[in-house]
Amino acid sequence: MSEGNRTIRIVHKPSGETIAEGPLGWSITAFEGNYYISSKYLKTRGFVFSGVPGICPYKFVYFWYHFKPEKGTKDSMLAWKYWLPNPLFPFIAFRIAVPATHPSLTIEVIDN
Repeated sequence: MSEGNRTIRIVHKPSGETIAEGPLGWSITAFEGNYYISSKYLKTRGFVFSGVPGICPYKFVYFWYHFKPEKGTKDSMLAWKYWLPNPLFPFIAFRIAVPATHPSLTIEVIDN
């Protein structure tokens, strides 16, 4: 089945809060074991800028984000966003990204 026929839902397990939901593909992109989420498909306002930078040799400069659910405790450095991205990777630019295998996340793939 192609990615266009799938919806992905990302849930923060400890709080039960849905972080993102949308079509797998350009909207929510799976890349290198992570999900890069277009802002249109974020279902939360819980991401908080940490001020902690990072650098990837080929994707360039990013900053870490904490997740503060509406109910529950903060999950430190759960996500990141490329602020100075490599232009060869437009699908990562300025999007919140989360790791697919983080123990605080549940990833649900729904076939449409």
